[in-house]
Amino acid sequence: MNVLQQNIDKVSAVIKIEVTKADYQEKVDKALRAYRQKANIPGFRKGMVPMGMIQKMVGKSVLAEEFNKLVSESLFNYIRENKLNVLGEPLPVVDQPEINFDKQEDFTVSFDVALAPEIAVNLSKKDHIDYYNVAVDDAMVEKQCEALANRFGTQVPSEVAGEKDMIRGKFVELDDAGNAKEGGIVVESGIISPNYFKNEDEKAKFVGAKVGQKVVFNPAKSCDNNEVELASMLHIKKEEAAKVKSDFEVEISSILGFKPAEMGQELFDSAFGKDVVKTEEEYKAKVREMLENQMKPESDYKFGIDARKALEDKVGDIQLPDALLKRWLVATGEKRTAESVEEEYPKMLPDLKWQLIKEQIVKECNIKVEDADILEMARKATRTQFAQYGMMNVPEDLLNKYATDMLKDKKMVSNIIERATEEKILAVIKDSVTLDEKTVSSDEFYKMFEAE
Repeated sequence: MNVLQQNIDKVSAVIKIEVTKADYQEKVDKALRAYRQKANIPGFRKGMVPMGMIQKMVGKSVLAEEFNKLVSESLFNYIRENKLNVLGEPLPVVDQPEINFDKQEDFTVSFDVALAPEIAVNLSKKDHIDYYNVAVDDAMVEKQCEALANRFGTQVPSEVAGEKDMIRGKFVELDDAGNAKEGGIVVESGIISPNYFKNEDEKAKFVGAKVGQKVVFNPAKSCDNNEVELASMLHIKKEEAAKVKSDFEVEISSILGFKPAEMGQELFDSAFGKDVVKTEEEYKAKVREMLENQMKPESDYKFGIDARKALEDKVGDIQLPDALLKRWLVATGEKRTAESVEEEYPKMLPDLKWQLIKEQIVKECNIKVEDADILEMARKATRTQFAQYGMMNVPEDLLNKYATDMLKDKKMVSNIIERATEEKILAVIKDSVTLDEKTVSSDEFYKMFEAE
């Protein structure tokens, strides 16, 4: 069997596979014998059906199956052994002679192959890329201290409703005349938090309200007619909530006020762990450090955007086998048409070209992602998830457990590997080029994203 490659240009080729009877006959005979051993045909003992009958029954389908397997294996073995960087998948050449198993014994099958272009990135200190360090000022530290105080605050009984307080009381539905509605909704012990009302007029009704006072408000207006919120507030079904538009009288039985955590050891321990910091000065220094650490991924993200543009400009135009890639997109997309691909293709090109540049960096710099890198990335992802719920000091054993569980999901592993590879590529770029470091305020930093 011969496998031949004919290059059409730098990014496309035809791979021709010549198959003779000698290449497939032994495999076909073996498959037919296996079929014969299992065939259950009336009038014959199992395994004793004449081979001629087996040949007539399934000979052609077995030949076609073994032929297709042989061609597929030969094609992909050739690609692997010759280290061809193929984009998409090989496609059968259009308008090649149709295979006729009744009249032919020798066959030639040809495939169009889209090849990745050869590019060179050649990172060096001659390449200059901006890197923005975000200055953490005193105002940011104070704002974060306030946020932490609120996060670790407590609920305390109060006589007068404040802005963030929760109000408990008896809710009674009113009729148009302002009296208790006969057969109306009554909630003996309802809870509301006016701070979360979507309607400012309804929110204002509870400002300064006292225990024992009666307040009339409209629940539907307070939540902008959100049926789920209304059902929860009035302890009714969602279907019933859609019909509720009445005012309600609330007789306030208790007010639960919110008290931010006070500056002190209890707050220090809640925010950063027991005895990590012991003074207000140390606490604010730790808050500043935390903010700087939070801003570093933001700086890296911005650097990634700028590095991509710089390297795309450096590499310049990349020749691609456009016609073949469009054919492949149509062939592999159930809902794609030639017309839709023609429209979508230009939007896909930037990401495809960037992917090729990243692959070249991996190759040039011999970047490898090890098991330890994958586990560490899973730990980072887990740490980020906990942080979203305000859990900043997750024990290492718990972090490792969640990270290990995450890696049991194959789809998640693929995503983690991709993220770990991206991180390594970014690190290599930072080490290889000259960073033009600039310090900017947070306002200046985020305005850069508005301009993009």
